[in-house]
Amino acid sequence: MPPEQTMRALVHAGTPGPDGLRILNVPTPKPAADEVLIKVLAAGLNRHELFVINSHDDDQPRIVGADAVGTVCTTGADADPDVVGHTVLINPCLGWDNTEDVPEVPTILGGPIQGTFAEYVCVPARNVHAIPQHLSLAEAAALPLAALTAYRALFTQGHVKSGDHVVITGATGGAGVIALAMAAAVGAEVTVITRHTSKAAQAKAIGAAHVVAGTNDFHTELHAPADVVLDSVGADTFAAAVSSVRPGGRVVSFGATSTPDVDLSLRDLFFRQISIQGTSMGSAPEFEKMIEFVTRHRIAPIVHAVCPLEKAPDAFRDMAVGSGFGKTVFTIGDGQLAR
Repeated sequence: MPPEQTMRALVHAGTPGPDGLRILNVPTPKPAADEVLIKVLAAGLNRHELFVINSHDDDQPRIVGADAVGTVCTTGADADPDVVGHTVLINPCLGWDNTEDVPEVPTILGGPIQGTFAEYVCVPARNVHAIPQHLSLAEAAALPLAALTAYRALFTQGHVKSGDHVVITGATGGAGVIALAMAAAVGAEVTVITRHTSKAAQAKAIGAAHVVAGTNDFHTELHAPADVVLDSVGADTFAAAVSSVRPGGRVVSFGATSTPDVDLSLRDLFFRQISIQGTSMGSAPEFEKMIEFVTRHRIAPIVHAVCPLEKAPDAFRDMAVGSGFGKTVFTIGDGQLAR
């Protein structure tokens, strides 16, 4: 059945932050020649969306959302029509075809390209993938952006291997949780840094060997120096991250949920020969490697909550204060997520 001319979508406009979110009827998109139109079943919430709505202060409506699973309902002229009817997973990072060709800023669904928190979304045909069989639809919807970011941070930039001591800050959010599971899967010894002592048991259940409560001076609490630190917090943890790595170790920065501006002594870098790597999202080949990795190790995202799209403003507010462990997933349409 062809889609209706209009669709329901979570639209942000006017007021920065969750107060600017509304469910509205908007025109249903039409796929370009190389695109497919997907009927969205479920969509995962990332901190990326919070950054987008907090900085969006004009009246131009924006559909946010990067992650989704859904069913292909039609294709553009140049896309393979055989994918119609398939339920697929979306790679939300667009146009990054070669890992070595790093873009100035990766292009991602939901900012500024219209995103996945809607009944339908158009994406390039090359950005749809089969869903790993071991994942539920809710787990699959929570996977793409967080897992792609974590995979690149750990393995492309961090060169994490078995036996490494890996320290992860902000490790109870979406990307941190799956980074923990991935690092543990390759045999790394993982230390989690969290503000929330109540989440220690959950972190250990998915592979953390150690949990340290606190942020500013966590390096003083480590049992051993780190080979690699994955930091997504920014200013609140960066000095401790640099102090915690062994000589010749690496700090991989993939976020700044506190603030992005840090004080840094270059002597800490050149005397101890520390490497600092930045990373964000990932390329199409890395997305494929990530899918193969989570399939081989049977890794699943931790889903904190599943709720209808109408609950989105409250979910954004909860994420801002870090009240959950893992990802929130929105159901879209009839809310049925059976495979």
